[in-house]
Amino acid sequence: MNYMILTYSLYIILSLTLTVWVARTLHTNGKVFLVSSFSGNDELAASVNHLLVVGFYLVNLGFVCLYLKLANTVEDGREVFEGLAGKLGVVLLVLGVMHFFNLFVFNRIRRHAEDRKMTRPPVLPAAMVTPGTWANPGAVRPLPIPPEAGN
Repeated sequence: MNYMILTYSLYIILSLTLTVWVARTLHTNGKVFLVSSFSGNDELAASVNHLLVVGFYLVNLGFVCLYLKLANTVEDGREVFEGLAGKLGVVLLVLGVMHFFNLFVFNRIRRHAEDRKMTRPPVLPAAMVTPGTWANPGAVRPLPIPPEAGN
């Protein structure tokens, strides 16, 4: 059997399997996160989740296709495993980077949504420091407590 064809076939099968598995995991577990990010709007969260999965597939499958060619010829079983390990290792690293990028984006969306919900600061300031008095704590004057702060 031709070892090059075996290596390419295994690479494509394993890469596609890993990509589909990661995409499904992101899709099922990311929905809850997106619903929270979009203030409970299930329809918007489902739509964004689907679009993100499609983009994930396009980027990763495009990378797998572009990264298909081996630099050296494969002539025995040992080189099949070495070639596959190198190729799949890079594919897994790319999948991991994509996953962390998605988490970063989701976290930014969620934080932005939480910031929009906030009506007042979480903690009222107790004092105000005038400029130039950082070295003189006696110059700090307390702020008056607003009547609604007791609620």
